[in-house]
Amino acid sequence: MQNEGVRLQKVLAAAGLGSRRACEVLIDQGRVEVDGKRVREQGMRVDPDTAVILVDGRRINAAPDKEYLLLHKPSGVVSAMSDPEGRPTLSDLVGESRRLFHVGRLDMDTEGLLIMTNDGELAHRLAHPSFEVEKTYLAEVPGPVPRGIGKQLREGVELEDGVASVDSFRVVTASSNRAMVEVVLHEGRKHVVRRMLAEVGLPVQRLVRVRFGPLSLGDLRPGKVRPLNQKEIGALFAEVALVEDRRTDDDDRADGPQDADE
Repeated sequence: MQNEGVRLQKVLAAAGLGSRRACEVLIDQGRVEVDGKRVREQGMRVDPDTAVILVDGRRINAAPDKEYLLLHKPSGVVSAMSDPEGRPTLSDLVGESRRLFHVGRLDMDTEGLLIMTNDGELAHRLAHPSFEVEKTYLAEVPGPVPRGIGKQLREGVELEDGVASVDSFRVVTASSNRAMVEVVLHEGRKHVVRRMLAEVGLPVQRLVRVRFGPLSLGDLRPGKVRPLNQKEIGALFAEVALVEDRRTDDDDRADGPQDADE
C-alpha cells in the first residue's frame, strides 16, 4: 500500500519512540518489523489500526485511539464505570467520557492495580483463565502465621465452589499480632484470596493487588492513574500471546528509543 496509510517513521514517532529522524535510524538499523517482515527501507506506509509493529522484537501500540492505563483503585470504589447505588466508581477516577474496560475486578474493599483499556481483545485475553496471568497480592492478616500455611495453600484448600490453590505464598513481615503476607495466584474466582486465607485461619484485614502479569503497582498513589509506556504495553501483548516477544534477556535496546480478580 504505497499511497495509503501513514509513513512508518511517523507512526513510530507518534508512539513515543523518538523524533521522526530517530525512528528513521531504527528502520535503517533493521530494528523494526511490520506484520512479520523486517523493514530496512524508508517510506513504507502502514495502517496504524491494523499493522502489527515490533521494535527490537517487542510489539508497540501504534493505534492512536487505543488507550492503556494503570490505575491504583482505592478502597471504597466500585470496580465499574457506573453504579445504580451512587457509590464512587472508576469513572470518577478516569473520567466519564472515556469508554474503557477494566481488566478483572477488585471488590469494593480491595485496593490496588487495575488495567484500564479500550483494547477489547487484550482485555479479554488478560482476564481469560486459559492464559493463567499471575496476580500478586499483599494481605494484612492477624499474626503470628502458623508454620505450614504456605504448603497448605499451595496444595489447595476446599472452598464452597471447589478447591483453590496459590502459586506461591510468603510472609513479608510479622509480629505477635499482625503479619503482611504475599499471595501469588492465577485464580480469578470472586473474593478468592480473602476466602482462601480465611479458610486457613487468616482473615484478611487489608488487601492490595500489587502486580498483574508483568505490570507492577510501584509507587503509584491510591486514586491515581497513569498511561502505560510502550515497554509495558509490549509486555502485556507478549503475556497473552498477541505477539511473541522475541527479545533476549540481554537485549534491552527497546528501552532506548522511548525517548530516546479479587
